[in-house]
Amino acid sequence: MPAFPTPKQLWRDVRVFDGLTQLDEPMNLLVEGERIAGLWPVREFDEAFAQGAACAGRGGVMTPGLVDCHTHLVYAGNRAGEFEQRLEGASYEEIARAGGGILSSVRATRAASEDELIAASLPRLDALLADGVTTVEIKSGYGLTLADELKMLRVARRLGQLRPVRVITTLLGAHALPPEYAGRADDYVALVCDVMIPAAAAEGLADAVDVFCEGIGFSPAQCERIFQAAQAHGLALKAHAEQLSNLGGSALAARYGALSADHIEYLDEAGVRAMAEAGTVAVLLPGAFHVLRETQLPPIELLRQYQVPMAVASDANPGTSPICLPTLMANLACTLFRLTPREALSGMTAQAARALGRPDLGRIKVGSPADLCLWDVQSPAELAYAVQAGRLRQRIFNGELVHAR
Repeated sequence: MPAFPTPKQLWRDVRVFDGLTQLDEPMNLLVEGERIAGLWPVREFDEAFAQGAACAGRGGVMTPGLVDCHTHLVYAGNRAGEFEQRLEGASYEEIARAGGGILSSVRATRAASEDELIAASLPRLDALLADGVTTVEIKSGYGLTLADELKMLRVARRLGQLRPVRVITTLLGAHALPPEYAGRADDYVALVCDVMIPAAAAEGLADAVDVFCEGIGFSPAQCERIFQAAQAHGLALKAHAEQLSNLGGSALAARYGALSADHIEYLDEAGVRAMAEAGTVAVLLPGAFHVLRETQLPPIELLRQYQVPMAVASDANPGTSPICLPTLMANLACTLFRLTPREALSGMTAQAARALGRPDLGRIKVGSPADLCLWDVQSPAELAYAVQAGRLRQRIFNGELVHAR
């Protein structure tokens, strides 16, 4: 792995997107140790600031390291057959109710060991890192037993030890109703609340708890019970909500102070208002929208009107978004959802970090962690405009050069 020769590094004459906006003129950026120590317009730079610093790069576009705030990266098997079924006319709901969908991945994941899950997940993680990710959220949700959910969370933690990336873990026990609990959804919710959440919290395996609030998932009342249990154990809250229908899951999540509500294609104005009041981030997942060929667009104009922060994530998963190219998500957010390139890039940096409860990440400002990407492009908008791998020149994680081309 390449490393800097000294802890003080200087990038010269870079175009900077700071996580919220593009700075007007070329900048020099100084990193000391793990933090950004200085940021100056080139024309104002005093060479005394460069004393003792190695020149780490020149030119290109500098962004914060990308933050992928919604993934299901750990799983076994694949669902290419369901991809064919959908193209032949079956709906996502029909496949799920017939025992496919999430439950197909559950069967494969339950059968896999931790080492087998590591081997299957590392190539997906490596693809994210090669496209600029420095922080990734990884959910469980393909185990649906205590042992298998904890197994997935342990694998997610191990991935963060095997690669130079920050891993945030989320317990998604309420992802689907396992077949052994058919007709007993409330009993399964009790298992999530009374067994899974306490165990994950006690072992320090989960940073947050998520739910799938949907007709083919769990009711708002059941999700509320899970939110209450998660809060009792000091875990942050997230929700898959309003993906296929409007059950009011986003408003419920906001009422409990959730970090984010994700998918939200069927979100209404009351839900948007609730999210705005709570500071809950709207996580847009254009990959799933694209793969499922959905037509119901998220309420982008309402989110803008109420100033709800919008994040963009890959939703990398085996069924509905088998895509591990984050910059493609920026393009899809623009072309499908009509975000501007600035909104899309902010959604993958500063706003995505907010969706994980880490507002210290996803920004280029003095004092922030030195998680950075240097790209071989002329302007930040090119990252959303073109779908093209291989543009990442450098990836810096905690002040260390961990990828260089």
